[in-house]
Amino acid sequence: MRRLLKRTVQLGFLAGIGYAIWRYFDRQRAESEVTWEPQPFPYPPQPRAEAEATTQVTTATTAPAPVSDAPASDAKAWVEAAEGTCPATHPVKAKLSSKIFHVPGGANYDRTKADRCYRDAGAAEVDGLRKAAR
Repeated sequence: MRRLLKRTVQLGFLAGIGYAIWRYFDRQRAESEVTWEPQPFPYPPQPRAEAEATTQVTTATTAPAPVSDAPASDAKAWVEAAEGTCPATHPVKAKLSSKIFHVPGGANYDRTKADRCYRDAGAAEVDGLRKAAR
């Protein structure tokens, strides 16, 4: 029993040191001027300096918007899923690894963790996905 108590105290001490080291490096990372810019699937996020990010944001807001012949509804044919769930405006769930989409009421719709969400089945088919069999 004494040996177990001694090992538990030693393990707790080592865990405390590990936690302190982790907090130190986490704080150093948080104070960095680097932010992460999301990229389209399948590319990883890209690092971006904070000063560079604000410069590009101000440039983007002052530049005139490009004129498009496509209707505004086509611009939002799909959105990224938030933790595998889709918003009410884009109910069709799509898995990009299998190139399959699921419509509400389908057999596996509830258990599917979406990568993308489409506004309708037609938008998903245009993007090269196929409908789930069930």
